[in-house]
Amino acid sequence: MSGARDPLAPGAAIAPGYEILGHISRGRRLDVYDAWSEERGSRCVVKALRPERVAEERARGLLLREGRLLERLSHPHLVRGYETMLEPVPLIVLETLAGRTLSHLIEVDRPELSPADLAQLGLQLGSVVRYLHRNGILHLDLKPSNVVVESGRARLIDLSVARPPGLAPPGVGTWYYLSPEQARGGELDAAADVWGLGAILFEAATGEPAFGDGNEEFDEAGAPAPETPTWISDDGADEPYPQLEERAPPVAALRPLPPAISGLIDACLDPDPQWRPSLESLLAGLERAGGIAPAERRWQRPELREPEIRVL
Repeated sequence: MSGARDPLAPGAAIAPGYEILGHISRGRRLDVYDAWSEERGSRCVVKALRPERVAEERARGLLLREGRLLERLSHPHLVRGYETMLEPVPLIVLETLAGRTLSHLIEVDRPELSPADLAQLGLQLGSVVRYLHRNGILHLDLKPSNVVVESGRARLIDLSVARPPGLAPPGVGTWYYLSPEQARGGELDAAADVWGLGAILFEAATGEPAFGDGNEEFDEAGAPAPETPTWISDDGADEPYPQLEERAPPVAALRPLPPAISGLIDACLDPDPQWRPSLESLLAGLERAGGIAPAERRWQRPELREPEIRVL
């Protein structure tokens, strides 16, 4: 990017009481830092606008919206938001999660999750997605790199493109994990996040993404979409979204699993949102597939731990 400036170096103060320990990553809009909070006496994660983009009203608005959402929302499987600042630079402060992303685990460790573990993963993520929906929010960017797993507990991160149900421009979310309706643009509802949960479970079950390699990221910042939504490939050619051209392969074609779990994942990735299971039906199906009696899950005594995703 023209005019790009280097991230802050360790030891720099990004805001009063926050010292940079290290630079984690850089995206098109944001720098993500490992930081020390003097007030809390602990590490935290700081997401800040890149220095050359602090004057961009839209980029600033997206970041501040995410921070304010995370500050008011609280769920055991959602990253916590501590603070949102406008000065000296727009930033949000999040808790540090000690685990690894599900995408890293799939790529590096390549675990073969049992049907029960796949069900637990889906139930944990489904519970936080249901919580978001009950608070009037669609996540719209459900993918393995937005899931952190620690000691068998999955946590959802990144509400940067979250929005209420309704009309949305084409391409909101991450390229290979978009539901077809997200790729096209238009009316979005809970079915888009059911697709996202299916995409996560497909990759966790098979070790492969349902579409592509999962590396291209898009948001609503681009020009109006053409009649057939496309993306620009590495060789500069326009390519159609594969979600609009073909179905995801059946899970059973890549890995033999009980139909109770493989069929449920396949149903989540139906191109027609009307044919996908509702979120409640998905959760009920995962309970059955994991051998979990609803009464045992929903009325657990407080002293009993939630079942873990054992092999992670």
